Amino acid sequence: MGLKLIVAFVEPDRTEELLAEARKVGAGGATVMSHARGEGRNTVKGVFGLEIAAQRDVLLMLVDQSRAERVLRRLAEVGEFDDRPGTGIALKLDVEDALGVRDQMADVLKRT
Repeated sequence: MGLKLIVAFVEPDRTEELLAEARKVGAGGATVMSHARGEGRNTVKGVFGLEIAAQRDVLLMLVDQSRAERVLRRLAEVGEFDDRPGTGIALKLDVEDALGVRDQMADVLKRT
């Protein structure tokens, strides 16, 4: 079972759009963790000099390795990660083993 984990940190108002685009290019489902706090290189000061930390959603997608690069690139393209600073980042990690995903992966692979 060759799997990759795609992790994306995105603006919350773009989550649904990015999940839909990821599905179009081969992702199955995803786990979304909402209300993560993002801090970039440059901090933004608000009222009374307090730092403003951007809210982020964290998307976790377990993807067959043959589709992972397409999913990663599509997220970056639609999310404009390289075009507009602060819009998000995505990365791909090797998965050594995964349990409890056999049925989901079989269903995804049937759609190939």
